[in-house]
Amino acid sequence: MNLWRKMRRSDWVFPTVLLSLYGFFANCRPAEPFLTPYLVGPKNISEEVVTNYLFPIWTYSYLSLLCPVFLLTDLLRYKPLIVTQGLFLVTNYIILCFANSLPALTYLQFNFAMVTSTEVAYFSYIYSVIPPERYQRATGYVRSAMLAGYTFGATLGQMLISLANTSYFHVNTVTLSLMVVALCISLSLPMPQHGVFFKKKQVEVSVDMMNEVADGGFSSALKKEVTGRCCSCEHIKTSGKQMWESLKESYSSRRLVQWSLWWALATAGYGQVFNYVQLMWDHIEPSSTSSVYNGGVEAVSALVGAAAAFSVGYIQVQWGVWGELSLGVFSAIGAGCVFLMGLTNSIWLSYAGYAIFKASYMFLITITMFQIAVNLSMECYALTFGLNSFVALTLQTILTAIVVDNTALGLDIATQFLVYGGYYSIISVLFLVQGLYTVCRHFCTSTNTEGLSAIMEDQQKSDTSGKQETQSSSSPQNKEHSALQAYTETAL
Repeated sequence: MNLWRKMRRSDWVFPTVLLSLYGFFANCRPAEPFLTPYLVGPKNISEEVVTNYLFPIWTYSYLSLLCPVFLLTDLLRYKPLIVTQGLFLVTNYIILCFANSLPALTYLQFNFAMVTSTEVAYFSYIYSVIPPERYQRATGYVRSAMLAGYTFGATLGQMLISLANTSYFHVNTVTLSLMVVALCISLSLPMPQHGVFFKKKQVEVSVDMMNEVADGGFSSALKKEVTGRCCSCEHIKTSGKQMWESLKESYSSRRLVQWSLWWALATAGYGQVFNYVQLMWDHIEPSSTSSVYNGGVEAVSALVGAAAAFSVGYIQVQWGVWGELSLGVFSAIGAGCVFLMGLTNSIWLSYAGYAIFKASYMFLITITMFQIAVNLSMECYALTFGLNSFVALTLQTILTAIVVDNTALGLDIATQFLVYGGYYSIISVLFLVQGLYTVCRHFCTSTNTEGLSAIMEDQQKSDTSGKQETQSSSSPQNKEHSALQAYTETAL
């Protein structure tokens, strides 16, 4: 009890602990790695319907919800959206447990789109309730809790399936109970006092009006005035202007634009692979006739990806020089892994390819987020994160509409992965070319700078040894020396 009271009195420990607990339970979903086997098996939905009809609905719904949810998140001050996410998580697994009709499973995709679109509230909440000097530690705790929940859930699901021989239905009921716990925790989160952009304005009330209220008169008029001032159009315009200024600051740097471009392109491809990899595994080795190890693979992939992301903090690299080349090289590795998953008939090779692909993506996205965030304020980072996610989702929707949807190509799952591998190959070529250009330019500039420095040193020696040259301030040698110095300073 004393520890609980101390946490509640803290300005950052109590909300961080609650949000970390929510993140753990909300991401602890033992049934998620087995969604496709559950739909294709007990729910008796064909692989073609799941691939070309059901899953695209989630992508389209997610795109339509992301922008309004992003704006409402800040306007409603985060907590209501986190509670909404918890509520939709509960209804998601109620539908999975008890609904069997195709219309109900179609609505399920929209329901899950609400869950994913409200993740922005989870990532942004902590910055509105704790002081800035605690941002780094709190962010680490919250993200670690999410990863721990995801890994534990995947491991628990695999153990229930493989060791306890539990049915998919009962694994979903276990997940449902965990989502109820997450919903209860979300209700306990403290309410932030303001958002990042839509902040409360100070309402000035005159002394005369305070006296009138004290006398019992004109209270309704005062309430109208206060409400009018707080919800005025001017307030909304000011918030919109602040968002526009933050947006211009975020994309004013060419380097930040390049990092954001990779974020959007690569995340779109990663989203497609992540969404359809279970169907790929079921195609290689049908779950109805063989053992399924999806949960174990997801757990291992999460741990390997976390280790790769964690290693970023200990790598001493001049990212301004080598960053683009690194994006190109690891994107090429990812492309190779996706091609492997699309071409192999071995489930274990496909598992290994997915683990390497996910680890390389998490490694690069960690570097990208760090490079974007390190030079921006938190307001700009939140907006950049939202816009990059929106662009990525738009690209993912285009891929889904062309490659997956039955109204367009409607490709089979193996051909889809070959397309995704080609998509990642294009990304790798773009950044390899740009990265090689950046590295060559850096070393050429360094070589020229070293040569100019040597010339300057020789010139300085000749200037000090020759008395006649030092006496004439307008001599050609001094002019050349000044030009060299100015050029060197510019190059540096």
